[in-house]
Amino acid sequence: MNFSSYKAIIFRRDGCVLHATFNRPETMNAIENELNADLDHLFLDVADDDETNVLVLTGAGRAFSAGGNIDAMQTAIDNPNQFLKGLTNGKRLIFSILDCPKPIIAKVNGPAIGLGATIALFCDMIIAARQSKIADPHVKLGFNAGDGGAVIWPALIGYARAKGFLFTGDAVTGEEAAQIGLINSAVASEDLDRVVDELAQRIANCAPRAIQWTKLSVNIGLKQLAHSILDASLAYEALSNQTKDHQEAVRAFREKRPPRFTGE
Repeated sequence: MNFSSYKAIIFRRDGCVLHATFNRPETMNAIENELNADLDHLFLDVADDDETNVLVLTGAGRAFSAGGNIDAMQTAIDNPNQFLKGLTNGKRLIFSILDCPKPIIAKVNGPAIGLGATIALFCDMIIAARQSKIADPHVKLGFNAGDGGAVIWPALIGYARAKGFLFTGDAVTGEEAAQIGLINSAVASEDLDRVVDELAQRIANCAPRAIQWTKLSVNIGLKQLAHSILDASLAYEALSNQTKDHQEAVRAFREKRPPRFTGE
């Protein structure tokens, strides 16, 4: 892999395990600009990297990823064509995770919100700090949960529970997420690195092709689900991007007040 081409992700190797860290702690690793560009080819590069058997994904600082950025949302409202291009990139991101044959472990060290949560939950295994927060709060911003949340939350925890979180935007802690099957397990923050390292090395020491082909086999059903839902979900997100409610939510967030939704 050409690590020098990455601007917002830093890497380290531990044998056949590659650790990739979102390195924008000042924005809680919000997915914008350089980080977004890096993600556009990360999983494709890992798929082709003969030195990597397992990828561990995490965030620098106190967050895994805070997801979207309010300023970027206003830009998307003002320039809907730019938003439509972003939807195409978002779909490509989801399928690049699913199509990458190398197992991906999400190490959720802190908040994983919106698109940050979607990326974590589409990984093959998710280990979180007990007090971390996972949420898809699209609706709080007058948005359809279009970047993959409508696909992955029901797939992991069932429709009723998923609707409860997607309709409210409420967060779930790492500990609660493990209890309901949203993630694999939750551990104390001080144990997170050790537990993930041990798991990654254990998987990396297995027969690589057996692991990769098992992942691709399991993901056939998930890819079919994503293909059947994602286009419509992204289209609804594009529509919600132009509603007065979404503009009001963005304005209210900036003004630090509750939004006043009208259904327009």
